[in-house]
Amino acid sequence: MIDARWDFGEPVRLTRNVRNDGTYPGLDTGAPLVRRGSIGYVVDVGTFLQDQIIYSINFLDEGRIVGCREEELIDADEPWTPSRFEFREKVQSAKGLSVGGEVLVRRGAIGEVIKVIRDAPGGVAYHIHFESLLGRLLQIPEDALEPLLAEEHDDAIRLP
Repeated sequence: MIDARWDFGEPVRLTRNVRNDGTYPGLDTGAPLVRRGSIGYVVDVGTFLQDQIIYSINFLDEGRIVGCREEELIDADEPWTPSRFEFREKVQSAKGLSVGGEVLVRRGAIGEVIKVIRDAPGGVAYHIHFESLLGRLLQIPEDALEPLLAEEHDDAIRLP
């Protein structure tokens, strides 16, 4: 018996971007399917490997039915704070960042989003792993970050 949180027809919101894992026909693996914050409706509930609940969600605006894990969904009417960046996205610092007067990250330094913190005091913030601070995470407010344009940084080191 499946102990599902949502049932057929219930509206849910996606909390992270979903990309093609190779099972969605007609699109390349890694291609974006549905953006975080989108609302869809449960059309089926099943399991994967007998212990993971998978919901088939019809995202009407995108015209796609996508399988989602329970931890990727919230009730459609739950509070939602959109974020500019997402887990594993590459970013760069919009300004020099210092702690206790010591500059730890120079403007333009490349980092990777490790965690999105939607309920941080003052607004959305992120745990960022900057390439210049190996082994160290910093919590950075959204307005201190800029998107990384891949074509400008083809030589960027890719973090595992």
